[in-house]
Amino acid sequence: MPTAQQVTDILSPEFAADPYPAYRVMRDSAPLLWHEATRSYIVSRYEDVERVFKDDRFTTDNYDWQLEPVHGRTILQLSGREHAVRRALVAPAFRGSDLREKFLPLIERNSRELIDAFRRTGSADLVTDYATRFPVNVIADMLGLDKADHPRFHRWYTSVIAFLGNLSQDPEVAAAGERTRVEFAEYMLPVVRQRREHPGDDLLSTLCAAEIDGVSMSDEDIKAFCSLLLAAGGETTDKAIAGIFANLLLHPEQLAAVREDRGLVPAAFAETLRYTPPVHMIMRQTATEVTLSGGTVPAGATVTCLIGAANRDGSRYRDPDRFDVFRDDLTTTTAFSAAADHLAFALGRHFCVGALLAKAEVETGVNQLLDAMPDLRLAEGFDPVEKGVFTRGPQSLPVRFTPVTD
Repeated sequence: MPTAQQVTDILSPEFAADPYPAYRVMRDSAPLLWHEATRSYIVSRYEDVERVFKDDRFTTDNYDWQLEPVHGRTILQLSGREHAVRRALVAPAFRGSDLREKFLPLIERNSRELIDAFRRTGSADLVTDYATRFPVNVIADMLGLDKADHPRFHRWYTSVIAFLGNLSQDPEVAAAGERTRVEFAEYMLPVVRQRREHPGDDLLSTLCAAEIDGVSMSDEDIKAFCSLLLAAGGETTDKAIAGIFANLLLHPEQLAAVREDRGLVPAAFAETLRYTPPVHMIMRQTATEVTLSGGTVPAGATVTCLIGAANRDGSRYRDPDRFDVFRDDLTTTTAFSAAADHLAFALGRHFCVGALLAKAEVETGVNQLLDAMPDLRLAEGFDPVEKGVFTRGPQSLPVRFTPVTD
């Protein structure tokens, strides 16, 4: 098995600056790579990452140490019937009539309010003025929380994501993540108890009342799920929206096509999830010894799945390093379901429960932003740069446009 010394290290500044060349080397010559610093086996080929997500021999036991210290015990750590029941309790809010009737109007209003702040100015930073605020505001509204607490929510979810991606084991990042768990519990548990006594029409009240086969969610269960929802729903949708616009602005002919035919917005989202996924790495743990490309992984080992590498595997996608909303080897109609043929939402029983919520947010946001900014272009001289290793996306996206007059 090749060693980490033969490949650009995932903790190096060179990798952080541009991981894609390293991904190519790994796929080609080191598809199973032992990484000493993270004590994990790194897999990078599409077929292997897909298998890790779908094969029951790969568990989510890694979240016991990777997530529980900041969230508490969440649905991600569960398996079997316990997982199925918990997922059935929370899933209805994220699909079908609940999503369409209760939450889509809320999504549309939150997007419009943020755009109203800059639609007449002719300039905006699509990351700081919109993308980092929109999904967190939506989740706060869905849960019936006070949006005035947005700065705290943003700080908390940023801290949680940093903890999750703390591959170098920075003690300050670890301590900040553990403080966040305490602070969020102190904030959230009294709200949960109040909502049990005085339920409303919000998602938090729904979670408090939900019951299947005599199983309901405890206050701690609900708090942990809300923490997970803020972090996973905030960080990923934030980076997805920024990523779509960065990709389209760098490919003006595709931006023009999407503007002209809004039916292409889901394709632009799906292709962004493939080409520049918000989450580049997801970990799993082996229950038994498993053989993958390049060798065998022992039982009880941590496996780091490189989604960013697998989604650019030339054995799965034609011309994989090209952004193309028209590609015919990525199925848009299944891109937001467990039948997706990209890996950005994971696959299998732990497929992202919020995928359709993310789709609704992104499609609403992209359409409203395109309506408000008819000649959208990057600020002169600005080149979008992705940042991050575990999660990755543009940190800034300054744009110019001619305001639409009423």
